[in-house]
Amino acid sequence: MDQNKPSTGEAEREARQRVARHLQELHRLHLALAEESRAFKRFTTEGQARAEIDLAAEMLEQYLSASGAFLENMRGRFEARLPLLRRGEPAFGGRPDQAPEHGAFWLAFSRLCAVLRRAARQAEG
Repeated sequence: MDQNKPSTGEAEREARQRVARHLQELHRLHLALAEESRAFKRFTTEGQARAEIDLAAEMLEQYLSASGAFLENMRGRFEARLPLLRRGEPAFGGRPDQAPEHGAFWLAFSRLCAVLRRAARQAEG
């Protein structure tokens, strides 16, 4: 193995950590948007409810559009990769010592398929 290249386990752990950091940043952005939305009520209390309505609708429309586009992109990307991912199935050959790895692979594959179906339903809704 190349000494400068992380092992598969390390690379997977690093990828998870990067995704976790991105999700934490997304959570911070969600909190910032929530705080902004709370500030909209000042328009209503100042007699300009229409401004709050317009701002709320615009924020939600833009958020749904951006989120929907991201979700659709990710769904399409991973659905296109399903055949290649499926070919990565570990050999089973009926050997009991290979059964746990084989079963774990199909459990993970089924989980991805279920999440992709859920993403498709959300995109339709």
